Amino acid sequence: MVMGIVNVNDDSFSGDGTLDFGQAIAQARGQVEAGADVIDVGAESARTNRSAVPVAEEVRRFAGFIDRWDEVWQGVAPRDQSQIWPPILSANTWRSEVVERILPSGKIEVLNDMGGLPDDRNARLCASYGASLLVMHSVGEPKVPHFEQKWSDIMGEMERFFDEKIRLAEDAGLGGDALILDPGIDFAKQRADNLTVIRELERLQHFGRPVLVPVSRKTVIGEVLGISDPSARDAGTVACISACMVRGAQIFRVHDVNAAWQAVKTLAAVLKDRL
Repeated sequence: MVMGIVNVNDDSFSGDGTLDFGQAIAQARGQVEAGADVIDVGAESARTNRSAVPVAEEVRRFAGFIDRWDEVWQGVAPRDQSQIWPPILSANTWRSEVVERILPSGKIEVLNDMGGLPDDRNARLCASYGASLLVMHSVGEPKVPHFEQKWSDIMGEMERFFDEKIRLAEDAGLGGDALILDPGIDFAKQRADNLTVIRELERLQHFGRPVLVPVSRKTVIGEVLGISDPSARDAGTVACISACMVRGAQIFRVHDVNAAWQAVKTLAAVLKDRL
């Protein structure tokens, strides 16, 4: 599955955010036409050198997009027969105060929680409204840099983390088939950690949950390639998608949907007996 990224904000790290709802809808529509199965909309940047926007403003931005969601896919034909249709709407937020105000719309099918699920509130809200929950591995508060975080065994720690969070979510009433795991590339991880996660990603398969990889244009790619401009990292992104797909990842969160769609389709055809 390919998940397209739409940022309804003015400080996206990749420079593609917009506060114009019409432009955001047009971006999402273009991604759906390019083959996106999921559109992940966020209303504030995850950048740690930016403060969080007020709750009311984040809700307003979400509402402006959600109210026009049907415009994204109505009148558009799926790119191929395997594309999920209608596409899935995912909301990228972590504050339960926001979640409880946007899930009642009934249009959001996935909550993309970058907060690491410190308590069960978002899991309970997802269970109440029938949404799936994406749990991202990280430490500490979101929107706070963790450049000094050190891991002696990043994969062992990640397995312990997901063991705990899966139990927390299930105890809150969220079924196991409604949980998605995200290794959190670049979040509280340094270059060596990120590369280890990609190399050993198959260790997460024993949880029996879909694994999403949000590696698009990430800092680790820029560090490997010596490219400071995030928008110039799409070739490196495709390389990481390929590496993660052969290691069991099933969902890829990307900026360049067309490139990712072609990579996933080609690799699926090449490896059809192994996937």
